[in-house]
Amino acid sequence: MKKSKILKLAIFATGVSGIVAEYILSTLATYFLGNSVLQWTMIVSIMLFSMGLGARFSSKINGNLLKKFIFIEFLLSTVVAFSSLIVYSSSIYSDIVGILIYIMAIFIGLLIGMEIPLVMRINEEFQSLKSNVSSILENDYYGSLVGGAFFAFVGLPYLGLTYTPFILGFVNLFVAVLLFYYLYKEIDIKSRKQIFISLASVVCLITVGVFVSKPIIKYGEQVKYKDTVVFSKQTKYQKIVITQWKDDYWLYINGNQQLSSFDEELYHEPLVHPIMSLYKHPQDILVLGGGDGCAVRELLKYPSVKNITLVDLDPEMTNLGKDNPIMVDMNNNSMHSEKLTILNTDGYNFIENTDKYFDVIIIDLPDPKTIELSRLYSYEFYKKCNKQLRKQGMIITQAGSPYFANDAFICIDKTIEKAGFTTMRLHNQILTLGEWGWIMGAKSIQKENLKKELLSLEFEGLDTKWINNDAMKLMTSFGKDFYRKQTDSININSIHKPVLSDYYKNGAWDLY
Repeated sequence: MKKSKILKLAIFATGVSGIVAEYILSTLATYFLGNSVLQWTMIVSIMLFSMGLGARFSSKINGNLLKKFIFIEFLLSTVVAFSSLIVYSSSIYSDIVGILIYIMAIFIGLLIGMEIPLVMRINEEFQSLKSNVSSILENDYYGSLVGGAFFAFVGLPYLGLTYTPFILGFVNLFVAVLLFYYLYKEIDIKSRKQIFISLASVVCLITVGVFVSKPIIKYGEQVKYKDTVVFSKQTKYQKIVITQWKDDYWLYINGNQQLSSFDEELYHEPLVHPIMSLYKHPQDILVLGGGDGCAVRELLKYPSVKNITLVDLDPEMTNLGKDNPIMVDMNNNSMHSEKLTILNTDGYNFIENTDKYFDVIIIDLPDPKTIELSRLYSYEFYKKCNKQLRKQGMIITQAGSPYFANDAFICIDKTIEKAGFTTMRLHNQILTLGEWGWIMGAKSIQKENLKKELLSLEFEGLDTKWINNDAMKLMTSFGKDFYRKQTDSININSIHKPVLSDYYKNGAWDLY
């Protein structure tokens, strides 16, 4: 029975490493290829399919099963441990990164799929068929739960994609060593020597990998960016990178530029000042996103503001805005204002559950390129925002590029209007981002008056670097609608029919 327990412990450990391997490859695919829903769906599906093939292939393996299972563990240890290094090392060749990730998903899936049938066959001499099958599968599934919890709460947020794969490599190695130790007498002398040599080789290889992984991954990270990477962190939710060129800095999330110190005022001043100047004496402001603190910096220029609530899902992002010297210098230490309350929670859930009312809601979130993000650009979400705004309340959201993603831009406009707002489209040329747009919504200003009031804004007494009355004339003017002939065919974005992410992805980004 002791041998049977060792086998079950082994399959529990492989359950842990197997599920985490799936999550590592899915995260890598999302980071390098984008579209998280697609990548997670495809990687997990392909690995499960490959596990089926591995299970099928295991029926061809006969004789000396324990030895062969141990060698599978050695091979799995090595491939999983070096998965991130392989991907980051190949990232300089962007055309093959995706191919490599999917090849590894297939290969790792095949190896994982061979494990369970082999352990069942080894364990059949210790238990009846009924107990053997149920106990082996039971331990594998329990291991999957532990592995998922480990990846979500320890691996990704603390060890990142640099060291988590090596932890998995050592888990598989531990399984092999454990089996070898307790079932040593059942292995012939020749096989023992082969296992000793292989074990020593794998231990050395993985140990060396641990020490060289950081500079290699840093190199792989660097080739993704044209400027020097000065900060990089994988959080539980996203990859945050800051780069530097001369005296300026760029902030990226999951490889996509969010702002640059070179021209971020061209983004944040249009985001904040038109809506704040339209609302007379705004006091209670809600900012969704904006963990960099630059929007808060602009809000603090209004003496009437009493309370700013900033809701950003990722505490690492808001901590960056509070404590990173680069960001603190950029946002003028705004994240330490006594008027500011920071909440690290999901913006949709906050709006759904809050009992607070606001004068102005400013939405500064990443582009809606995924279904998860498009939820924060949905009719249901804007309807909830409308409910939490006071009678004269106003809302503004960044809305991507009105030219490169025109259908998405119009979709956001139509969705906000459907939620009960009078809308106004705004745009500005941001030097490092290109032509960018916002959609403003007002609860109580009529369409014909909204533009007139915007054009009358002077921004006197405000410490701004770019925006003035002339800027408002530019921001509210689009010329003739030459880039889109039919807007009626564009649907609103809703939770039950999330069309926005497809509109965004189908934009003319190849011209960007």
